[in-house]
Amino acid sequence: MSFIRSPVTVFGALNLSAIAGSTYYLRSHLIYNLEESEARSDEIEGTLRGHIGLIEESLDRLEGKATEADRGKKMAEYYGKRGRDDGKT
Repeated sequence: MSFIRSPVTVFGALNLSAIAGSTYYLRSHLIYNLEESEARSDEIEGTLRGHIGLIEESLDRLEGKATEADRGKKMAEYYGKRGRDDGKT
């Protein structure tokens, strides 16, 4: 059992445990950042879709195609829609 008391074994075990701990920490941090990034992207996508709906409604009003009852429909339709709902993933 003298190999357990050897400084090389002790430092090797400490080194491996430090590498494993830092790898676990970095992995959990990376997963957290990816989830946050995806949430931000989804929010931006919804906002852009809402703006596209507003622009299309304005264009329809300028062209004389829209009625007062149509106001807000496209914006709500586009804003509520997500890319994953279309099966584009």
